[in-house]
Amino acid sequence: MMPCRFRDVAIVAIMGSFILPAHADDHAEHPLSFMFGEWVGPASGFSQQGPFSLTQTERVGPMLDGDVVVIEGRGYADSGDTVFNAFAVVSPTGADGTWEMRSYTQGRAGTFPFEVTEDGYIWSTPAGPNARMVYTASFNGDTWHQIGVYTPSAGPERQTFEMTLTRTGDSDWPAGDPVSPDLD
Repeated sequence: MMPCRFRDVAIVAIMGSFILPAHADDHAEHPLSFMFGEWVGPASGFSQQGPFSLTQTERVGPMLDGDVVVIEGRGYADSGDTVFNAFAVVSPTGADGTWEMRSYTQGRAGTFPFEVTEDGYIWSTPAGPNARMVYTASFNGDTWHQIGVYTPSAGPERQTFEMTLTRTGDSDWPAGDPVSPDLD
């Protein structure tokens, strides 16, 4: 009889082969490969403290042979200080092609539906008892454009966030140093 730990690992490995997508030998075949790399650009919006603008950076790359995609976003003030930092893991939830994102920022965490669209993605998070924040991203070549819209169950929607980033190159993410906020 196999030792318990080895047996459990073997069972998980066998079961995983049925529920995880096939690995792409080339990450260019990954459904989220359009996001991979380092990105820098302006972001602006409105928070509870008022309007803000900053330089946003993102680094995105695959891990675990593409089973998950990791994302780190940092917002920099004009002084160069980091004023925003977020981390997320995007992964498929099953054979039906659905995705989820587990996000961490400012002492909060949550798991949210992540919908891959023809040119990007959409994800949303609760924003109070009767509202959601809906984030819609589109990618066109080396440009990543994303907006955040406060969407109450009653009343008008209002855009509260926008960023337009330029892909500056490949990333060695998840290893390596953070993306510099400098466009040079």
